[in-house]
Amino acid sequence: MLDVDEDSLEELKARRATAQSPTADLDEADAAEDFELPGAETSDEELTTSVVPMLADEFRCDRCFLVHHRSQLAVQPSGQQLCRDCADPTST
Repeated sequence: MLDVDEDSLEELKARRATAQSPTADLDEADAAEDFELPGAETSDEELTTSVVPMLADEFRCDRCFLVHHRSQLAVQPSGQQLCRDCADPTST
């Protein structure tokens, strides 16, 4: 048999209290605000993107919400429009 040191509950609580660090309670969002990538100055840049409307031969999957070509449409008895990836139970 192995020799196991049994500590009292009070001793374990005291060790845990001294082992906790005040830096463990930092908010991740606050830490991320101060983090900057080198050469990534984006304060003067404006991001622009063009939105292309869905074409007649495309559909939006009711599960993953991605737009796919009609060739990826899996027929569902429930009437849902699912892509082949979402309709295939072995894909996850």
